[in-house]
Amino acid sequence: MDFSDDIDELCEDMDSVMDMSDLDDLPTAIIVTNVPQSVFSDADEQAAFEKLFLDLDGEATFVYLKNFKRARIQFSSADTAGIARIKNDGIFVSGQPIRCYFFQLRTVADDNHHLQLPQRTKMFLISPPSSPPVGWEPRPEAEPVVNYDLLSAIANLSPGESHELHPSTIDAPAIVVHMCEDPVGFGTNLTPKPKIVQTRRPGPSSS
Repeated sequence: MDFSDDIDELCEDMDSVMDMSDLDDLPTAIIVTNVPQSVFSDADEQAAFEKLFLDLDGEATFVYLKNFKRARIQFSSADTAGIARIKNDGIFVSGQPIRCYFFQLRTVADDNHHLQLPQRTKMFLISPPSSPPVGWEPRPEAEPVVNYDLLSAIANLSPGESHELHPSTIDAPAIVVHMCEDPVGFGTNLTPKPKIVQTRRPGPSSS
């Protein structure tokens, strides 16, 4: 495997990179994608892969993500990470090109890293809660709505008679209510239930 160790040609490119962003804003780690499978399984291939970056920073550390064919490389400074990204981005390792990207951790703008309590949306209506909020007042219940006309009409219906509520039309039949007979004597003509005879307890056995 042939890897070039000369980085003098990258100085001019790095000057333009440093002009675009402050070093304090640049990360100190890069992510390498499309890493060949041989780098994860062969010690010699892995050593040659690491040499690409150790020649730039002898203190670089490597974290391999085999399932994703990636590697995370941590450098001692941001400028070294920038040089490594430019120098090794797109070079061929074991016959396939690798890609190098800056690894930037996402920062949370809010100083509080805990989840906030959800907004109170519960409506405290008739039943008072166990701990009423400030300013809560009980709400009086409304009077029940009773249709006295309906009750009067039902009371005037005579038992045993039929009452037509809606006459029949061409498109719909009539609606007729048949009142039940007088329930006096109800059940007298039914067959009486058979009486359950209890089994007699046997007497004492003779010896």
